[in-house]
Amino acid sequence: MDGRRRNPYELTEETPVYVISVAAQLSGLHPQTLRQYDRLGLVSPDRTAGRGRRYSARDIEQLRQVQQLSQDEGINLAGIKRIIELENQVAALQARVAELEDALDGAAAAMRQREAAVHASYRRDLVPYQEVQQTSALVVWRPKRQQQSD
Repeated sequence: MDGRRRNPYELTEETPVYVISVAAQLSGLHPQTLRQYDRLGLVSPDRTAGRGRRYSARDIEQLRQVQQLSQDEGINLAGIKRIIELENQVAALQARVAELEDALDGAAAAMRQREAAVHASYRRDLVPYQEVQQTSALVVWRPKRQQQSD
């Protein structure tokens, strides 16, 4: 969650509000098919205190996807279950990558701040020391002679 308090009466696509008959009608499937998908773990709706199923808009979209994969693509239910598991795994991994990227960005920003603080603490009255190369040359100094005036 993003830290804000959510309105308990706000409906989202994950809010379980549809009873099985309405979910069946919205998805175009028979209620018994929905029960079968629930037993197989393809679509798992929330449950009420009395154990009644409550479907969300996301559940209904998933029911439509299962039906499309089964009818149009000819994939069996075990294959569909595996596809859903892999899609969920990919979504979880993408969320984790985004989380790690945010952490990396934060660490990089902190490092840049620390680096700037170190550079700001340098003494400006000091100059870099460069080692003088030793040579064997001999330098002779002769003072200039003053010219005498007449």
